[in-house]
Amino acid sequence: MERIWENHKLSIIAAVVLVIALMSSIVVVPETQQAVVIRTGEPVRVINRFKPNTDYGKTGAGMVLRIPFLERVQRIDKRVLDLDMQRQQVLSSDQQRLQVDAFARFRIIDPVLMVQQAGTTENVRAQLEPILISVLRQELGRRTFASMLTAERGSAMSNIRNNLDTQARKYGAQIIDVRIKRTDLPEGTPLESAYTRMETDRQREAATIRAQGRKSAQIIRADAEAEAAKTYAAAFGKDPKFYDFYRAMQSYVTTFENGEGESSIILSPDNEYLKQFRGQR
Repeated sequence: MERIWENHKLSIIAAVVLVIALMSSIVVVPETQQAVVIRTGEPVRVINRFKPNTDYGKTGAGMVLRIPFLERVQRIDKRVLDLDMQRQQVLSSDQQRLQVDAFARFRIIDPVLMVQQAGTTENVRAQLEPILISVLRQELGRRTFASMLTAERGSAMSNIRNNLDTQARKYGAQIIDVRIKRTDLPEGTPLESAYTRMETDRQREAATIRAQGRKSAQIIRADAEAEAAKTYAAAFGKDPKFYDFYRAMQSYVTTFENGEGESSIILSPDNEYLKQFRGQR
C-alpha cells in the first residue's frame, strides 16, 4: 500500500478532489422546494420554480449541477406557508375594543425577488406580520362589531387579503387567504356594558316596530270602517224604508235586550218609537 501511495500519490489526490468536486456540484431539489442559485452574491437562476397548475414530475425538480465553491444554492419552500398573528386589540367604528385572532396563508411565487428583498421565508413572515396587523386595524376600524357577525365579514376578509397581497408581492409572496379565528370583546366591564347596550338597542328597535304596527293597524282599521260606512250608505240609500227598519231593530236590541237592572219603560201603543212593531201601512 505504501508503494502504491508513493507511486500514485498525485493521482489519488486528484481523484479524491475530483470526487469531492463532483459531489459538491450535484444538488437534489425535491418537488416541495424551489432553489435559487446564487453566484458571488447575485441570483443567477432558479431551479424548480413555482408554476401554478403544473403536475408533479414536470416542474423541474431533481438533480442539477452547480459550480462548486463559486455557486451556492438557497432552498425555498414551494408549499403554502402560515402567517399567524398575535392576538391584537382593535377599535371598531362603534368604539368597541375587540380582541382579534387572525392568520394568513401565503406562498413564494418569485424566489429571486424574495432572496433580494427578504433573504429567507422567515424574514418574509417578519415583514408581513406588522403589515397584516396594520391592514386588519384599518379594515375593522371602518366596521361595527355587529357587522363582523354577518355576511359583511366576508367582504372585510376579502379587502384585507387584497391589501396584504399588494404588499406581499414586493417580497415575492402571494397571499392565498386571510381568516379571523376569533373576535371577542374584552372580559369584564366593557363586555357587560356592550351586552347592555346591545339589549337596549334591540328593545328600542322592538318598541319602534310595535309602534309602527299599531299605527298601520289603525290606518287599516280606519280605511276599512270608512269603506264599510260608504258601502252601508250606498246600500241603505237604495231602500230608505229598510234602513229605518234596520236602525229601529238595532235600537230595540240596545234598549230592551242589553239594558241592565229592573227598570221599566211605559209607552203608549201609538208611540212613534214603536211604529216598527205595528208594521208598515
